[in-house]
Amino acid sequence: MSPFVFNTTKSIQFGAGSFSRLGELALSTIGRRVLLVTDAGMVATGIVEEALAHLRAAGVEVQLYADVKADPPEEIILAAAGTANSAGVDGVIGLGGGSSLDAAKLVALLAVGKEELRSLYGVGNVKGPRLPLILVPTTSGTGSEVTPISIVTTGASEKMGVVSPVLLPDVALLDPELTYGLPASVTAATGIDAMVHAIEASASASANNNPVSRTLASQALQLMGPALLRAVQNGSDADARADMLLGSMLAGQAFANSPVAAVHALAYPLGGHFHIPHGLSNALVLPHVLRFNAVTAHHSYVDLAPHLFPDLASLKGQERVTAFCDRLTALSVDCGLPQRLRDVKISEDWLPKLASDAMKQTRLLVNNPRRLTEADALAIYTAAF
Repeated sequence: MSPFVFNTTKSIQFGAGSFSRLGELALSTIGRRVLLVTDAGMVATGIVEEALAHLRAAGVEVQLYADVKADPPEEIILAAAGTANSAGVDGVIGLGGGSSLDAAKLVALLAVGKEELRSLYGVGNVKGPRLPLILVPTTSGTGSEVTPISIVTTGASEKMGVVSPVLLPDVALLDPELTYGLPASVTAATGIDAMVHAIEASASASANNNPVSRTLASQALQLMGPALLRAVQNGSDADARADMLLGSMLAGQAFANSPVAAVHALAYPLGGHFHIPHGLSNALVLPHVLRFNAVTAHHSYVDLAPHLFPDLASLKGQERVTAFCDRLTALSVDCGLPQRLRDVKISEDWLPKLASDAMKQTRLLVNNPRRLTEADALAIYTAAF
């Protein structure tokens, strides 16, 4: 067995109603002065006000930063870190989807004042330390609460990642009840995103692809396969919501250690240029990347398919791989997601630019199980068009 490293969040606390413990967790993990990082959409749901009430009831003083935007640009990260510095907080809480959690990670790091954001991009460039950090996800998709990764929009449209175990939070607090109000479209897109994390982690060409990640990826797909459509069709299905949130977290643990690849690399330009939600961007290119990768990732997909779709166990070899790709497409259709780039108002003349930009995602492409050229990327976008 090859050597590997597996890192994850120190404490994971899961359960319906566990959000009510946020105040006591903040007091014991952070202290009496915290910065709560979130976005305006979360404020509108009432969940932020509930968080503030739990924190204040425990005697915790809260400074609120609620200006995070999807795919947060550098200026948002720096502004939030400035707020943390001005308030003299003891630590940070991130509440919301992946963008808020990613922002909170970097704020906890930058607020210490020893590092500059522009020097952190890439893998292993963070020195630390950071402030104490609690992350509370409200979607079942990114797994950010257990990943050492933060994605930032740099310049007009390019996304870059900061990757370091220092970014792993002290506590991940997962309450399925926080996901009950998610719209069906968000539930669907984030759910497909979590499935992509599991699939890409399991087939990753990374030298750190490991048996722990593969086991977690398989378990994640077993949980999410039967649950996603139920959660989309009935947002208050408690069992489906719990399975999706736990599955998303397990997939996050998997890809945090066995990194994702070309699906994400080709999804990023869609979000950067057209502000398409990350989960939907993944869903749009997923089946086409899988078909491209099947030449070299055949055995991985054969192994994974029955975990997500148990009835595919009766099929063998290439027949199972083909059915796996087809069923993922059908699941996306059943969830009501757009299927073509043209459906999200991307014109064909954009495809060469998207292919060129995807090739800049070298951090991700190096993990793809099949070498991908710019011509290959263009062919995948064309198939998705």
